[in-house]
Amino acid sequence: MKVDLLSAPQPAARLLHGQVMHLRLRPARHRFVYPVFCVRLDLDRTSDAGNAWFGVDSRRPMNIRLRDYGPRDGSNPAAWVRTRLRQAGLPDDGAIWLQTFPRLFGFVFNPVSFFLCHDRRGDLRAVLAEVNNTFGQTQHYLLRAADHGAIGEHTRLACDKLMHVSPFCTVRGFYRFRFRDKGQTAFVGIDYFDQGHSDGSDQDLQPLLRTSIGGRLLPLTAASALAALCAQPLLTLGVVARIHWQALLLWCKRVPWFSKPKRPVVADSSSGKETLP
Repeated sequence: MKVDLLSAPQPAARLLHGQVMHLRLRPARHRFVYPVFCVRLDLDRTSDAGNAWFGVDSRRPMNIRLRDYGPRDGSNPAAWVRTRLRQAGLPDDGAIWLQTFPRLFGFVFNPVSFFLCHDRRGDLRAVLAEVNNTFGQTQHYLLRAADHGAIGEHTRLACDKLMHVSPFCTVRGFYRFRFRDKGQTAFVGIDYFDQGHSDGSDQDLQPLLRTSIGGRLLPLTAASALAALCAQPLLTLGVVARIHWQALLLWCKRVPWFSKPKRPVVADSSSGKETLP
């Protein structure tokens, strides 16, 4: 995946307007698809991203609050992300785009946000996934190609699962990610395997869950922000409501329930340091 730095300058913020899909394959098949939109923000150009309806650390109806991400201290998380890139031996000299659900009228819950990290040529070299659960916990996963090279649509990206997310899944196994940008469309796919490890030693395993978000990329202008707000004014409230509704449906299908375990001290996959994730 590459950002073309020789073409016309990209807007500082873009709107990804599409759908989220979730498919559980066992022990009961369960699938849902919802329309959504999210924001892609160039963290080096936050001051250029605002308009009448969208802003960064502002009182606009659609807003990204920087203290919701990374170190969560109110600073721009770009420096925090670049520190982790350097610690992992990855380039830190390109654009970092944050893909996330924005706050709408002050409320947001993000199951996962992505820091898309490019080098100075515009190649995608790493993705820092920030995963949140409904218990107020956060885990970061640093994803990079096996050879630390550019990430394309067929690049295998995987990490071991370190945090309890759903009461219908245990804290074991691994995630496999796919990222694809093609012109005016974008796609992220996440498969969760409840057995095996991310080192690829188990080639024949089948995933338990398949999740994706994808759609059209548009400049985030006042007009496109207003259109998104009018179409889905309760999107972020709906994220939480739908999580609980789908949990009820899984419970009705008698899918096994697992209580939230105590979190052990583990190696933070984004920094290599031992932390309480």
